Amino acid sequence: MSRIVRHAFLAYLLLVLAACSGTDDFLESPTPNQTLLSITAAGVGPINASTPFSREAIASALSGYEVRSIQSAVEDRTVRALAAFSDGKQVVQVLKDAGGKVGAIHGVTQYLIGPAGERIGMTFEQVGPPAASCRVGRNLWRGMAICPSRGAANVELVFVIAKYEGPYDRLAPPEVLNQATLQRIIWKPATGKTG
Repeated sequence: MSRIVRHAFLAYLLLVLAACSGTDDFLESPTPNQTLLSITAAGVGPINASTPFSREAIASALSGYEVRSIQSAVEDRTVRALAAFSDGKQVVQVLKDAGGKVGAIHGVTQYLIGPAGERIGMTFEQVGPPAASCRVGRNLWRGMAICPSRGAANVELVFVIAKYEGPYDRLAPPEVLNQATLQRIIWKPATGKTG
């Protein structure tokens, strides 16, 4: 077999294997060497409840990031948000509160670390929230597990369950829930504003 044919065959084989696997297989390691931002009870990196909701204010707080306007899916609807990108990777989605400040921040990359060490891509079992503290998502997040972080009461963790077919009115059984993947880490101002 010629070298070109061998490389073409290997590329084809990789494409076939990729098509057979779930999207979770393409997540990078849930514990990367680099942490871009930390999520705490106080905020996400330098952004907090006093940060104005504007492209300029968020770009100023996150020096070196590109900030773009996007549509984001929250539990009950889609909303306008500002997304911050680092080297082309979306890191956070910032939502506005009723007063024109930052209302909520959705962490969407494994290069963030949550208040209890959580990272996007970790399983429910790795994160270890008590299932009794979680609720089942509705509408756009139907069937997902939504749990408080053990490190901050105003931070929620959203777990997606690949290939789960319900029922969606309650959390998945433990053996399924344990394999759910952390998809978002959501910071909300401790004052209760949700954006």
